[in-house]
Amino acid sequence: MDSFEYKDGLLYCENIKITDLTNDIKTPFYVYSYNTLKNHFNVFDNSFKDINHITCFSVKSNSNLTILNIFKNLGSGFDIVSGGELYRTLKVNADPKKIVFSGVGKTPEEIEFALFSDILMFNVESYEELISINEIAKKLNKKAPISFRVNPDVDPKTHPYISTGLKQNKFGIDITKAVDLYKRAKSLEFIEIVGIDCHIGSQLTEVAPFIDAIKRVKNLIKDLNQIGINLKYFDIGGGLGVKYKDENPPSPQEYANAIKNEVKDLNLTMIFEPGRVIVANAGILVTKILYFKSNDFKNFVIVDAGMNDLIRPSLYQAYQEIIPVDKNNCNKIKADVVGPICESGDYLAKDREIEVKKEGYLAVRSAGAYGFTMSSNYNSRPRPSEILVKDDEYFIIRERESYQDLIAKEKIVEV
Repeated sequence: MDSFEYKDGLLYCENIKITDLTNDIKTPFYVYSYNTLKNHFNVFDNSFKDINHITCFSVKSNSNLTILNIFKNLGSGFDIVSGGELYRTLKVNADPKKIVFSGVGKTPEEIEFALFSDILMFNVESYEELISINEIAKKLNKKAPISFRVNPDVDPKTHPYISTGLKQNKFGIDITKAVDLYKRAKSLEFIEIVGIDCHIGSQLTEVAPFIDAIKRVKNLIKDLNQIGINLKYFDIGGGLGVKYKDENPPSPQEYANAIKNEVKDLNLTMIFEPGRVIVANAGILVTKILYFKSNDFKNFVIVDAGMNDLIRPSLYQAYQEIIPVDKNNCNKIKADVVGPICESGDYLAKDREIEVKKEGYLAVRSAGAYGFTMSSNYNSRPRPSEILVKDDEYFIIRERESYQDLIAKEKIVEV
């Protein structure tokens, strides 16, 4: 359920007409619905209200400060993968004891920043990372709370680029070698073992891979208990999918019921890291139609949003629904929706039945996750603005970049 709907042929976000936004704001731009964000978070979090848990929103999916602040006010913690994401969460006064630091390539500077910030734990992905954390913690005379991210070799049945739980993926440690690594961690003076972590991928549309992974990790937890390593946290990551086209993902309640049934015998605090399922369908990307073009083979709708603004279709061949902002007097054609970037891979849709009109505007749906956060300045294009709508008000929560912003950190050196 989201807050984007048509009234008299005009697309609304809550009580704001998107056409009003296009009159005031230069396209392309992102629009997010406050009430959808709030409802999606509460539905997910409340699905686990009867067990000890922390919901840690995945910052990589949408890192705008206002969005993070909304979730913080709703009680969310945060899953981060960089020092920059840690900085963002601290800027909105997030509780450090609700922050988990994931990722395979934490730098010494990032580890030190996180230790100073007193985060809940590091999800450690290699033995060398463990040693680095111990050395930095020793220098600071602090105990570093850690869990190991174990790789259960479970097929998540998702796009290979967003699969993370198979042996061929770069993430995590082999589950068969985990006991030995936990033993090594136990021997380190400045390491405190607090948990175990498992994340098998993104955009999962079945519960079974989650349950399969949990079963394998539960066996590992039993082995650790037998050697005196008792954990506090079981982080099962995120990855619950959303409907982009024909997918039929489980609801958060279905997902929660299956997981709760599987972990009910564990006396651990569960950590969840939802991202896409919270924000994807809470946002759209609005773009203006610039030109129409045809050849003997196909039609093209050329718009002012490119792969630098939304890379998912080009990178993952991802489907995202594209609808007119104003349906009145539109014509339906089959076309590629393409942007202005100088790449053949610059498209938002291919061979798509779409309603269009001259100088009209289109909305790319399900763009709240991995939209702006994956945007770039390729072709020296300023990144778009971000807008938050709440009821009958809208707020610019990130201004569109200027040409001056593009070169702000550059210098001309005469050589």
